[in-house]
Amino acid sequence: MTSADLLAIACGGVVGLVLALVGGGGSILATPLLIYVVGVSSPHVAIGTSAMAVAVNAFANLIAHARAGNVKWPCAAAFAGAGIIGALIGAAAGKRVDAHVILPLFALLMAAIAVNMLRPNQAEGDPTVHLTPEMAPRIAGAGLAVGFMSGFFGIGGGFLIVPGLMLASGMAMLNAVASSLFSVGAFGAATAASYALDGMVDWRVAALFIAGGVLGGLLGAPLSARLAKKRGLLRQMFAVLVLFVAAYVFYRSVAG
Repeated sequence: MTSADLLAIACGGVVGLVLALVGGGGSILATPLLIYVVGVSSPHVAIGTSAMAVAVNAFANLIAHARAGNVKWPCAAAFAGAGIIGALIGAAAGKRVDAHVILPLFALLMAAIAVNMLRPNQAEGDPTVHLTPEMAPRIAGAGLAVGFMSGFFGIGGGFLIVPGLMLASGMAMLNAVASSLFSVGAFGAATAASYALDGMVDWRVAALFIAGGVLGGLLGAPLSARLAKKRGLLRQMFAVLVLFVAAYVFYRSVAG
């Protein structure tokens, strides 16, 4: 096993640990870690590889929520169905954008995520909501837009999917978080498939990154329960970290 392999496992572990401790948003670190720590030379390969890892982790986390009955399947399916189309369009566009353009844009997106994480949580919403004909166009429209961004940048997009689902349907936060995992997995899989067709997924690195993410999640689970009362503070600290990483990515991409 090479040093790059160990770094891939370690970076996956960091993302898995962060996701266990603070929830959504942690996967935004995957692409910068793959480029600047693991040493993946092509930003496009890093995006494709990141999308694969995000998809696997999302579907793995979806299982527990599905068993608990937290997923609003009709809403999740409508959002994901439209979002997959958006993700494929976004991935096709992203592959044609030069790395000198896509990385600064990615840095700006990271900064937007960090600012969003610093905002107070939204209202709880309605836990009994169900899909209606009037609601469907709103959910599909939101899914298409979020899917495009997910495909373009190779991110899970949970930080956008959760408020998008809540705004379009009025569902409760817990249901939105659970339902978003289906879309995160679907968007990631669609994006990864698009990049894989053009040879832009490093399968070995993806497997090692996913393995590290599983280990990080297992280590983070007991810590998460212990630090539950401090999750708000942890989330704010992570948001500040993301801002610093965004500044670094922007500087490196502009300075060359």
